[in-house]
Amino acid sequence: MSAHFEQRLEILESRLAFQEHTLENLNQVVTRQDRELLELKQRLADLAARLKEIDAAGPATVSGSEHEIPPHY
Repeated sequence: MSAHFEQRLEILESRLAFQEHTLENLNQVVTRQDRELLELKQRLADLAARLKEIDAAGPATVSGSEHEIPPHY
């Protein structure tokens, strides 16, 4: 094989190795972001459920201070 083809082959192998490394890094990032998204979705659902519970409970769970007559009356 000529030196020119060997050099081209080495360049291609180098590029392939770099691309494989980059793809592995990107895969790790996407996997981490997927886990984070799932966690955030669960936390959002939990918060929505808690807000719904608070809303359904109505003013009974709120302190009665807003229904009290101020002391200057």
